[in-house]
Amino acid sequence: MENSIYVGLSKQVVLAENMSIIANNVANVNTPGYRAQNMTFSEYVVDPRRMKEDVSLVLDYGQYQKTDPGSIKETGNPLDIALVGNGFLGIQTPGGIQYTRAGNLTMDPDGVLRNAMGLPVASEGGGEITIPNDATDISIDRSGVITTDRGEVGQLMIAEFDNYQTLNPAGNGLYETTETGRPAETTNVLQGRLEGSNVQAVVEMTRMIEVLRNFQAVQNFMQSEHERLRNATQTLSSTQA
Repeated sequence: MENSIYVGLSKQVVLAENMSIIANNVANVNTPGYRAQNMTFSEYVVDPRRMKEDVSLVLDYGQYQKTDPGSIKETGNPLDIALVGNGFLGIQTPGGIQYTRAGNLTMDPDGVLRNAMGLPVASEGGGEITIPNDATDISIDRSGVITTDRGEVGQLMIAEFDNYQTLNPAGNGLYETTETGRPAETTNVLQGRLEGSNVQAVVEMTRMIEVLRNFQAVQNFMQSEHERLRNATQTLSSTQA
């Protein structure tokens, strides 16, 4: 086994995965509440049989999210909310409660409050929130309590976590976690506003160029290594002939 080829290949696999994460960040530059993802690298040491030295490979250990808040813009839509603070909005999914920062909410024909993907928004107790169809003057206060001209109809589930890196991206702006969130203490809800993505497009494009150059550099190295092995094999063959 030629170790240098395997090391280079492991690096290329990680670079390809990193490129996918960056591309996903760029694709979500205008997605409400989206938080950019970054890859974490690690050294993976193996002990091949019949080899005197260990081999150090490149491993994509995982990914983490940038926790910087996105910019907040006013929309005037009473069902739009922005979270100021580290809290997340609870959403009911087939797999249980998941969380999001995207506050572009809607009402279905039955008055059930839903997110942009059509999933029910969770109430403080974990159930659904239904707003009467004939209700007017929908108001959402800073703690997430929803009232209309007919009185209070429910309260949004806003959860905070001790370690936000335990929230794993589940797609469509949702995060899943095994950690139990606590009711928000430092997060405020702003009605009629939306938090934008915290992706910095110029930074992500620069990272994309850097990853591409690294991939090409590794490719050139592996090609050179292939030529070295071929020349060595030909030299040994001609010597023994």
